Order: sequence, then structure tokens, then C-alpha cells
Amino acid sequence: MDRHGALISCPFVRKSQELENILDKYLLFTPGPVNVAETLRRAICKEDICHREPDFDKLLASIEQKIISLFQVRNRNRYRAVVITGSGTAANEAILSSVVGKGAILILSNGEFGERLHKTSIIHNRKTHQIKMPWGTGFNLAKIKTYLATHKIDVVAMVHHETCSGMLNPLVEIGAMVKACGAIFVVDGVSSVGADMVDMERCNIAFCSSSSSKALGSYPGLSFVIGRKKQFKKLKKHAANTTYLNLATFYDFLKSRNQTPNTPAVPLFFALETALVNILQEGVGKHGAAIQARADLLRLGMRKLNLEFLIDERKMSSVLTTVCVPLSITVKDIRDRLREKSIIIYEGKGCFAGKVFQVGNIGELSDYDIGYFLASLKDVLLTLRAEAAIPVVLPLRSESARLLNVLPKRRVLARVA
Repeated sequence: MDRHGALISCPFVRKSQELENILDKYLLFTPGPVNVAETLRRAICKEDICHREPDFDKLLASIEQKIISLFQVRNRNRYRAVVITGSGTAANEAILSSVVGKGAILILSNGEFGERLHKTSIIHNRKTHQIKMPWGTGFNLAKIKTYLATHKIDVVAMVHHETCSGMLNPLVEIGAMVKACGAIFVVDGVSSVGADMVDMERCNIAFCSSSSSKALGSYPGLSFVIGRKKQFKKLKKHAANTTYLNLATFYDFLKSRNQTPNTPAVPLFFALETALVNILQEGVGKHGAAIQARADLLRLGMRKLNLEFLIDERKMSSVLTTVCVPLSITVKDIRDRLREKSIIIYEGKGCFAGKVFQVGNIGELSDYDIGYFLASLKDVLLTLRAEAAIPVVLPLRSESARLLNVLPKRRVLARVA
């Protein structure tokens, strides 16, 4: 069946022109990068400016205020935000290399990006502790509380949305425990900010990182750190571990000159400014609700295809869905066949490699795009099963374990609806 044929049963079919528009580009059903709005395409092509002139000073100041608005901070005058030319990992390394000093840091890890925080921290901080859970497993809050009560910990770091599994980790509960033990709380919000709420004040968060290219819907290449002024001021007490990613230097340039210490990627700043304008005009709550609605629509459609998810939907972020690969079908085949239909998805990583695929729902994706995706996925699954000569039976669903390492070795294959 060709690309057009995949939409025969799609309830979102409107005009052939819409399908042609889809086929002229890739639809990025990924957690980033994303399809960007046309306003951002125009913004990134604005006239050149010098980053050491007042034009850029005003641009950076405007972006900072919009980032604080994005977080819906109630006491705005207590927070600042620095913007870094680099991916979300750069923002995380800026925090981990600048905040701990000679103190002890505890990394909470239950996936790929928690492990990345740990690997980064041990480079910069001699007293790095870790509580490590299997990928896709929620944190044992009692264990964390006991650890904090029995160890001298100055900083606790964790990932909010663990992208490898799609799990959203609890900020409120862990933030309260961190506050009770007198430590500071830093959060990797790279793939959650702009979609799932991060309440800096309620959750006792000292610093939070994020990225331009995830739920904010802009181009990759910029990241930022928002934090309390009093915590930024304390950074000058710590010896610098890096040059480019010294958070104290970023704060000093922002506070004294409204500048960045290094040459910024100016066109990306224009695009980020526009992305933030778009979100604030829509409303932060409405923007997040729209992302959640797309996730709900995708999950409903995939459940109708009798696909199973890696984790319980109640534990998922609103950004993506991690889907178990059906028996006798490979992730590579699904990915390659969808790519032929101009659709890009993620493959699982690490212990999930070959066992799951991931479907993102951020960026410029319409209901029509989602309908096209679901119809295409149905077509691909039917075709691959037919090619594998798999017996077709009526749907039979079992209460199987959610995590792949405890899934039954044999499962009855369900008919695609």
C-alpha cells in the first residue's frame, strides 16, 4: 500500500493537499528535535546583529523574563535564568560542575539520563553518591528518605522526565525530603519543561535545566538554567571546574552586562524568543494541555491496535509514549516502514533496545498528522505480520508485567483492530 493508501480509513482525512504537505517533509514523532512553527523559521532568518551590542542585550533580557513566566514563578524577583549555547546536557553539566563545590551530591537515577547525570557528576565532584533503580522503575521514596537521614548530602539531583522509559518522576515528594534534610534540589527538566508542570517554589528547586528543542518547540542548540538568585550568588564561593560551562560566570555576565560570557548562537536566540512568545500567547496551561491531549489521542489509537505500553499510563509524561514491540516484528522494520511514509520515531536504547519504540507528540503536530500516523502504523503492522505469516487470532489481553525484563517469554499475538 502506498503513502496515500494509508489514509483510507483515517477519520481525520480532509483534503488531499494536507496529505501532500505531510509527504513534503518528515513528521518528527520524537521527543526532540521537533517540527517547528513557521514563525520560528522566519525568526531564525532575521537580520544579523552583533552579540556585543544593545540589540542582543535586549533580546537576552526578553528571553529571560519569558523563561521566568514559562515557569509561572510567583516571586519573580527571586529568580534569574541564564541561556547557554549548547544542548540540554550542557546546562546539566553547568549545574553539576558549579553547584556542589567540596560538598556531597546524591544522584537519583532510574534511566539513561539519570545515569548521564551520575557520569557527569563523578567527573566534577569527588563526593558523588547514587541511588540507582532499574530503567523504567519508580523511585522508592522510603529508601531515599532513609539515605538522606543517614548520609551528609548537600545537593540532590534527578531527572524529571526520564525519556528512555517515558516515566515522570515525582518532584513534590522528593523536593520536600531534600528541604527537610537541608540540602538543595537540582532538576533536569530538559524534556519536561513546557509540557509537564515544574513548580520551582513548591518543589524547593534551586536550579532547573531545560532545552530549546523539546516541549518548547524550537530548534536544538540552546539550553538554559533557571535558579534562585541566592543560590546563583553562592556559586562564586566554589572553585571553577570548567571554563565554558561555569554557571557563576554566566550569572555574572547576565547580572552585570545582560550578556553571555561566550559567543552565542544568535539566530537560535531569535527562534527561542519566538517559541516562548507563542507559548505565552497561547497560555502555559493551555500549551501543556494541548500536548497532553495529543498524547491521549495517540495512546487511544495505539491501544486500539492492541499495542502494549512499557509503563502504566498514570506514570507517563505527556511528551511521549514507549510502546512494546509486538511478537515477531522488529523495531527496525517498523521504523524503516514508517520512514517510507515520512514518519520518524525513536528506537529504544540500552536495556530496551530492540524491545520498544517511542512515539513523541511535541512540536508542530496536528490532529490530522496524528490520524495519518495511526493509519500508517496500522498499515505497517498488518503488512509486517502478513509478511511474517503470523497466525491472526482474536484479541486476547493479559495482565502481563509492564517492564520488559519480566514480560512473559511467550505472548498471544493480538489482531490489529
